[in-house]
Amino acid sequence: MTQRTNPHSADEMERFLQEAIAEARKGLEEGGIPIGSVLVRNGEIIGRGHNRRVQNNNPTAHAEIECLKNAGRIGDYSNTVLYSTLMPCAMCAGASVQFRIPTVVAGENRTFKSAGDWMESMGTQVIDMDSEECFQILQKFAKAQPDVWNEDIGISKT
Repeated sequence: MTQRTNPHSADEMERFLQEAIAEARKGLEEGGIPIGSVLVRNGEIIGRGHNRRVQNNNPTAHAEIECLKNAGRIGDYSNTVLYSTLMPCAMCAGASVQFRIPTVVAGENRTFKSAGDWMESMGTQVIDMDSEECFQILQKFAKAQPDVWNEDIGISKT
């Protein structure tokens, strides 16, 4: 794979991650799972979303999917960067690869090890910011609502 660099500076990456965190907090305020995402093109946020599985009773309403849906049909994703407070799951990683989003920036990958390696194997540049803030938000939620958290990451009760 060709080594690429993120088109955003460290300060910009932090700013966009903070926007994703703001989305995560919105989801938590609505009674949902605190995961947020923003899609950036040419230094501007063109889509944002947060996990709405609980609020919408929709198992596919993950933050990244909601973000892409809210961005609308943009045609060409080759100059976009997807930010998410948590490393995307297989479904969200699949959407990123499907639309050929070249770079995915995750707030953290400790709460739930997900599809970062697979996205890289498919040619996506993956950056894990290992944000303590993202980690703490998700850890607090997972401890407070383990059944909802386990359902979100696909762990069945049986």
